[in-house]
Amino acid sequence: MPTYPTLVVRSAAAILLLAAPVLQGCNPTVKVEAPDKPIVINLNVKIEQEVRVKVDKDVESLVDSNPNLF
Repeated sequence: MPTYPTLVVRSAAAILLLAAPVLQGCNPTVKVEAPDKPIVINLNVKIEQEVRVKVDKDVESLVDSNPNLF
């Protein structure tokens, strides 16, 4: 008759063998795929800022030429 520690080791080995397929099914997978549509970068903000600078310069020159405007 096997001793108690031998039974524990055999039981643990049997549990691991039975649990191995279940644990292998739990592995997370990560898929990296290219997007279907191209990435679009909107540059309207930069254009809007340039327009504001030009308008500000025009307004400044207008106020300088007509100090009584306001």
